[in-house]
Amino acid sequence: MDKKSAEERIEKLKKEIEKYRHAYHVLDKSLISDAALDSLKKELFDLEQEFPELITPDSPTQRVGGEPLKEFKKVKHETPMISFNDAFSKEDMEDWLERMENYLGRKVKYTDKTFYCELKIDGLAIELIYENGVFVRGSTRGDGLIGEDVTQNLKTVEAIPLKLEVQSPKLKVPKKLVVRGEVFLTKKEFDRINKEQEKKGGKPYANPRNVAAGSVRQLDPKVIAGRKLDSFQYAVITDLGQKYHEEEHDILKSFGFKINSHNRHAESLEEVFKFHEYWSKNRDKIPYEIDGIVVMVNENKDFENAGVIGKAPRGAIAFKFSAKEATTIIEDIKVQVGRTGVLTPVAVLKPVLVAGVTISHATLHNADEIKRLDARVGDTAIVSRAGDVIPKIIKVLKDLRPRGAKEFEMPKKCPMDGSAVVRDGVAYKCGNKNCGARNRENLYHFVSRGAFNLEGLGPKIIDHFLDEGLISDAADIFTLEEGDIKVLERFGEKSAKNIVEEVNQKKKISLSKFIYSLGILHVGEENSRLLAKSIMKNVKSERGQIKILDILNYFGHLTLDILQTIPDIGPAVSKSILEYFKDARHQNLLKKFDEVGIEVESEKLNVKSQKLTGLSFVLTGGLESMSREAAKEKIRALGGDVNESVSKNTSYVVAGSEAGSKLDKAKKLGVKIIDEKEFLKLTN
Repeated sequence: MDKKSAEERIEKLKKEIEKYRHAYHVLDKSLISDAALDSLKKELFDLEQEFPELITPDSPTQRVGGEPLKEFKKVKHETPMISFNDAFSKEDMEDWLERMENYLGRKVKYTDKTFYCELKIDGLAIELIYENGVFVRGSTRGDGLIGEDVTQNLKTVEAIPLKLEVQSPKLKVPKKLVVRGEVFLTKKEFDRINKEQEKKGGKPYANPRNVAAGSVRQLDPKVIAGRKLDSFQYAVITDLGQKYHEEEHDILKSFGFKINSHNRHAESLEEVFKFHEYWSKNRDKIPYEIDGIVVMVNENKDFENAGVIGKAPRGAIAFKFSAKEATTIIEDIKVQVGRTGVLTPVAVLKPVLVAGVTISHATLHNADEIKRLDARVGDTAIVSRAGDVIPKIIKVLKDLRPRGAKEFEMPKKCPMDGSAVVRDGVAYKCGNKNCGARNRENLYHFVSRGAFNLEGLGPKIIDHFLDEGLISDAADIFTLEEGDIKVLERFGEKSAKNIVEEVNQKKKISLSKFIYSLGILHVGEENSRLLAKSIMKNVKSERGQIKILDILNYFGHLTLDILQTIPDIGPAVSKSILEYFKDARHQNLLKKFDEVGIEVESEKLNVKSQKLTGLSFVLTGGLESMSREAAKEKIRALGGDVNESVSKNTSYVVAGSEAGSKLDKAKKLGVKIIDEKEFLKLTN
């Protein structure tokens, strides 16, 4: 992205994020999910990192929270209540560490306590002040500098001590103690409150965090007293000689504060990743909501020296769990033709991580759904995946729409065979009833052993991919991500990984097998080899590879007469070949093969001798000592040719057991017929 485009995107993102942040932090309303908002913030942060000259003081990345509510007394924090930037992957974490070390001008000192990891509670940040051991003031984060005085409300939270009771002889209660933590609602209490709300005929609350925030901001303390809020403290702001952040948790515990027992120190990022992975899988086992972990350098001196970027510390970061929702760009909307001929619009997405898997496709179901969403190419969309279900686009952020984005229209002609498209209820179908079935058979052929030999992609899986709109033609197979497959019913992580690995390994294919895979009418394996020989004589190869576009160009200039000069290529076969390569849909398919990275290798003839040069063979029936494929390879290795049909030019017909009509035709034409014993004698 160039600077001008980045500037436009940043301005749109800033306005959009501020709209949602204001609703969330000030009005206690969630217009979109936290995960979707996090995704937008991450995109803005990454763009500002790439173009730091575009960072402005009014950017959401330079802010912490919303304005304090007018109903509460404003409180100035002695030191800013800073927030954290987000990371969503191991790569993001490695980038965070590298940025911090670059700023420090040295590597972080690795010990058994290099990092400290805390569960990131999905609650409301608070600051507590004690004078001579007595709780005198509690406030919200607000905008990071000025918060709201909610002392009376916080006094109703039993987890917050009203008076400090020192439990360690090494500690003395200071005249003034400032600590920070989180107020939250347990899952059980959230469910109880919602049931009461429904009994009253009210609308259930969206999430525990909103209830906690709304409760703390209640003007009447009796309301919050009826909601059993909980609280963990995690930071000591007052200097009590602590050298490590971990010590602050020990101090808090000694003063009688409730701390999270699951927090741990970590020696390296690898240990951080293990901690993150464990809680990502086990977060349902704890009684409160968490949306990630907070990771910071454990040594306070390093943390302080790393300073602040914007209003987030360099020495700490929020390592979020894979979100169930994320924002991404709709790069294209393609219409896929299913096995029954139904046309399904599918959004091609800029790959995005959603609930632990990378997604690059999302079905748009039908034209009515696209109209409801008003989805267009270039739009920023919220993609959701709750549980093990197929991802879907739930909302389009229209304020981020690029200029000139056009409305989508279903095609009037089928993209597979050009037939008229007809409407059947909410669905659009190809007018040709055989279209879907024919396309399905073409795909079965494409993945078969004689063609691309894509093991593990049998007919049932191809049908499944067609039904879900993941593929419409053979080239689409090579665009699939593990996440696109993993989310399908009856597919797991292992099977998805195996399929994608198999597809990527089979991107290289011999010229004859590539021609055979196209499924050209009347062109079998032997005719494909004959065509491959012709191509190699007339098309230049580079480093043993032949460009697909050169193959397309070669056939585009052939005539029936030229094709029929190739041995065993008659009028009907020649006509079929020319018709295939003149068809615009087939031309586009070959171009797609080139775009997805299919590499066509020059034919390796493996000719060991010229013993059978000039001789042509036709095999019919079964052989006892070898398979027919092995017999064909034996003939080719000795310089001979293998044909599918018998003609006057055939040198030998090798007749095995239960020979078919080819034997009868050989007798009629007077072609020499040999049995397996004679064949072995001839080829040894």
